[in-house]
Amino acid sequence: MGSVLGLTQFRIKRMFAYSTISHVGFLLLALTINSIESIQSFIFYLMQYSISNLNAFILLVTIGYSLYFYVEKTPQKETGENSNSPRGLSSREKTLTGEISDKDNSPVQLVNQLKGYFYINPFLALSLAITIFSFVGVPPLIGFFAKQNVLSSALDNGYVFMALVAILTSVISACYYLALIKQMFFDKTDYILNPVLKNITVKANIVNKITNRVVKHTTIKIENIVLSTSLTTTISILTLTILFFILNPQE
Repeated sequence: MGSVLGLTQFRIKRMFAYSTISHVGFLLLALTINSIESIQSFIFYLMQYSISNLNAFILLVTIGYSLYFYVEKTPQKETGENSNSPRGLSSREKTLTGEISDKDNSPVQLVNQLKGYFYINPFLALSLAITIFSFVGVPPLIGFFAKQNVLSSALDNGYVFMALVAILTSVISACYYLALIKQMFFDKTDYILNPVLKNITVKANIVNKITNRVVKHTTIKIENIVLSTSLTTTISILTLTILFFILNPQE
């Protein structure tokens, strides 16, 4: 049910929510078998999914903040709707979103807001792609080994039909995951750097906290505003954990 309903979602968070239902199915399958191997598979699957899901949501929040410097190339014309309606959305999308402004509610709400994001920040796009491929269970990522362990436990204990159902739902869920990746990497982006911010420079002073004296005068441009070290380190560690688990693929 989670995999099938996920196909109809255009909101990213709802898509991940229905995806979680599918992943919980794998967890319950491991618990149902109730053997030493299946309990190990359950704990390992829970750990790897927690890591992947945490990385996915950190990336979504980070991507949302990075888009604040950009505007759409061709915002759609007003067609007599309420002036409080979300800017740049079609009439159908306005109806579906319940007249809620996506950027006021959350930096990234809709799947099509990630269209062409690879051309804006390739590193964040690649990190999100690796995480999504882990959700799908593509080898040699950590998600593949987790699903392999659960399915192996199911087959060893005679749960052939349930293993086939689990494989089928993984294939179905791969459809909306790959659609998200397709939009990020193969579609042209609708965003351009905000012309208002393009030529703005901010003068700043670097102050020594101990002596309270100005150490250096500097000028900050829009391209100098980058992600914090703590955020990039967290994303890097989580992504590399997902990617390099193949070096020691053991529970």
